[in-house]
Amino acid sequence: MRTILVDDEVANLENLKILLDKHCPDIKVVASASNIDNAFAQVNLHHPDLLFLDIQMGKTTGFDLLNLLNEKTFEVVFVTAYDHYGIQAVKFAALDYLLKPVDPEELKAAVEKAEIRFRNKINGEQLNFLLSQIKKSESSSPKIALPQQHEIRYVPVDNIIRCVADNTYTFFFLSNGDKILISKPLKEYSDLLKPHGFVRAHQSHLVNPKFVKSWLKEDGGTLLMNNGDKIPVSKPNREMVKEVLGK
Repeated sequence: MRTILVDDEVANLENLKILLDKHCPDIKVVASASNIDNAFAQVNLHHPDLLFLDIQMGKTTGFDLLNLLNEKTFEVVFVTAYDHYGIQAVKFAALDYLLKPVDPEELKAAVEKAEIRFRNKINGEQLNFLLSQIKKSESSSPKIALPQQHEIRYVPVDNIIRCVADNTYTFFFLSNGDKILISKPLKEYSDLLKPHGFVRAHQSHLVNPKFVKSWLKEDGGTLLMNNGDKIPVSKPNREMVKEVLGK
């Protein structure tokens, strides 16, 4: 894959190129850039298949670069120091990111997934979704990208009733009756949806409090959802769940 590296620190660019040369032989680095203007020029010149893009670069961001580019026919892997806002946005779009310092095994996994997405030609769709979510005001209901085998579902967070763990998979139950299976663990979505009010009622259950109808005293604590589902509340989580529900 023809690849461009974008980071405002030269040392990071050099280190990433060394890692790619060593661990990802199918990657051909055709250019690197340390600022948005140069990156914009390099992308238009080389038309890469893959972009490794830093999120925070001085007073600008990698999102600024993506907004400048009309056509996004490449895949993106974000490489950044921990940035809560940026990472949350990237996760909601189901895109890959790597934290600095870059781990070689995580790098190889990110490249493999990027190659698959590039072959399936869904990269531009996800990037446009990411940018649209960033532009929206905080008061609007955000959407989350749920990648399935043959499609990506973009679901408003407010439409998710609950999530259930199934080994390393997660089932999403939606207010329209749909049930979606995602090949990611519940913990990932628990961390992602907690800022939006979701509560972990049980090791295997994450619920949206807006869909809780009542608290049942059976079995030490059970949540009755608006759709009739009953969700067990584990003893360690009982007080936390009651606090969230205002019990």
